[in-house]
Amino acid sequence: MPPEGQIVGQRPPNYNMMIRIMKKEAREGRALPFAIEFEGKFVGQLTVGGIWGGSFRGAFFGYWIDESVAGRGLMTKSVELAADYCLKTMMLHRIEINVRPENAASCAVALKAGFTQESYRPSFLHIDGDWRDHIGFVKFRDTPSAVQEQSQ
Repeated sequence: MPPEGQIVGQRPPNYNMMIRIMKKEAREGRALPFAIEFEGKFVGQLTVGGIWGGSFRGAFFGYWIDESVAGRGLMTKSVELAADYCLKTMMLHRIEINVRPENAASCAVALKAGFTQESYRPSFLHIDGDWRDHIGFVKFRDTPSAVQEQSQ
């Protein structure tokens, strides 16, 4: 089996290839890559991926933040804003976040941003050379958003 992100016979993507793939996915409406800046520095990324319409109308979020700014609420606010945009402006029905169980900080971000735990997914994604379990979090369009609650 090839390493994650690879197709048999292809070489692993480097940084420039990953950027090209991300731009292509964004142009085709399947992804929204967001850069997170703090005090003028790039400190993280939130990607809305797997955007799908039709009877599904959903997507998933993936995110990371530099440890030097972790714990300041930047990622929670980013997830809240992206979820509000996806659910209210794009009219998606469902957004998923899948987190490795040992990543307590990312689980906390999902919960603080108004997502609810939906599932435990054994052997869900191939990461670091092995199939890793994940906890699935979900938010639906009819779930009140933190952005909406703060404006009331």
